[in-house]
Amino acid sequence: MPLYRDFSDDNATILVWKYDDSEELDIHELLEPENADKVKDYHPKKLLEVLMVRKLLKGLKPHSKILYKEREPFLSPQDAEISITHSFPFAAIAISKNKIGIDIEKFNPKILRVIDKFTYENERGFIPENNSVTFYTIIWSVKESMYKIHHSKYWSLKKNYEVKPFELKHLHKISCRVYDEQFSDEFKARVEFFDDYCFTIVEE
Repeated sequence: MPLYRDFSDDNATILVWKYDDSEELDIHELLEPENADKVKDYHPKKLLEVLMVRKLLKGLKPHSKILYKEREPFLSPQDAEISITHSFPFAAIAISKNKIGIDIEKFNPKILRVIDKFTYENERGFIPENNSVTFYTIIWSVKESMYKIHHSKYWSLKKNYEVKPFELKHLHKISCRVYDEQFSDEFKARVEFFDDYCFTIVEE
């Protein structure tokens, strides 16, 4: 199975695969029986994304399964942390010693319609008007990645997740945090671009 990108580091294996219709994805071989009901009404492309992630996992941990608790994936046996993301034709997996969140997003002007859902006006001062789609896509993706680490208590991308001002020439250490009135957990996000997509990694 040809990998599209490998963003692994000292703590995590992080792999991206781009779908090729010559690749065989056998649902009976790849899908966990526990997830059969979950995917029975999936669109064919969404099902392919699910199977792509399982194919990646088979190459890394052939005896492990991806199961779900409250819609969040975890490995069984629970001997590592996992994060998954997909946006057809891409799918990605991260397996780490520590909690990790990854997210992939296609750059799309439609994001400008929903910026009020995940940012406050006072967060937007550093964003250039002539490149706003790129900046807002990065912000959304970083917040989604943080959400995958802190998903149980902190649910509002607007209220509980912050991405500090950044420049496109410094995308490997974007400061960000999850917070409320009593708590603040700081992170550094890493952002990569390929094929008009944004790929974000946040590690604990």
